[in-house]
Amino acid sequence: MASVTGSSFAISSLSSSFNPNKACLKTSSLSIKGISFPSLRVKPATRRFSISCAAKPETVDKVCEIVKKQLALPSDSAVNGESKFIALGADSLDTVEIVMGLEEAFGITVEEENAQTIATVQDAADLIEDLVAKKC
Repeated sequence: MASVTGSSFAISSLSSSFNPNKACLKTSSLSIKGISFPSLRVKPATRRFSISCAAKPETVDKVCEIVKKQLALPSDSAVNGESKFIALGADSLDTVEIVMGLEEAFGITVEEENAQTIATVQDAADLIEDLVAKKC
């Protein structure tokens, strides 16, 4: 096992530039007190534009009410976007029933692979808004 000890560490003269018209790798080398380390490679990110937003508060509130109903929770139960289905006492069958309730309430169809990614109320609300937007 190797270790590096010392009171200071400095990297100088490292620079990189990105030209979106060229898909190339930039390589820099690192040397500390005369010891060379393997080259560091920086690969530019692919050009992609994406926006991710949280679901509207109204959607989250509606999902909270559906979750409370499906799990037969008291109306004063604290359920919010960060609430995890498991923490609320939901098992896998309850989660399927929640998804079915959401499909009915929002007029959507949730594919099985998408349903398996839902762990929180916020996950469900985000997925619903995504599916509703695709439906339009």
